[in-house]
Amino acid sequence: MTSVTVDPLTFGGKCSDLYYFAYGSNMNKKQIHARCAHPKTVAVARLPHHQIGFFGYSRTWDGAVETVIPVPGQEVWGVIYDLRFSDRDRLDVWQDARLDGTGAYFHYPSRVADMEGNTHTVLFYKKDRLDSPQRPSLEYLDFIIQGAMEQGLPASYIEGLRRIASKNASYHVPQQRNFGRELLLEIDCSQCGGGNTSEGKVI
Repeated sequence: MTSVTVDPLTFGGKCSDLYYFAYGSNMNKKQIHARCAHPKTVAVARLPHHQIGFFGYSRTWDGAVETVIPVPGQEVWGVIYDLRFSDRDRLDVWQDARLDGTGAYFHYPSRVADMEGNTHTVLFYKKDRLDSPQRPSLEYLDFIIQGAMEQGLPASYIEGLRRIASKNASYHVPQQRNFGRELLLEIDCSQCGGGNTSEGKVI
């Protein structure tokens, strides 16, 4: 699943042992349960010295989408999930995180601290190409805020999310994609004549 190499001596284990840290739309329970069959919530946690930002453009939401950027003294709150291998692959497809680095996101390893002060080693999705910051649609920002409220993130952080500049979507969102990548998960190489079977890979 992973598109980065994690040093086990540095991060305390194999990539397969790492949790997933969601700080954006995947905090929303409706979305994460639609994309993953068995997402297990571990804890609410914070990523230090980072700040949430919005870049690029998503036709699904008619606006920019989230990533995190390094900012000393700031912190990003989110939720830690324990995901099965199949769910990680599905989520990679949804996030367009690719092994060759050409996707919209890549995996980034870090450590986060939960509300009790316990430290967890995690991977999260991060954008590689940022350009200039752009505004998310109000609908998308509200979707993220809904997830933050569902997961019990600190009220002060949620108020900070509400203050992020946004714009009204110019059409009904979320817009359905013309081609659902999730269909790829139903196809393996034995069906396309490629020989050995493998699981499919997952905004």
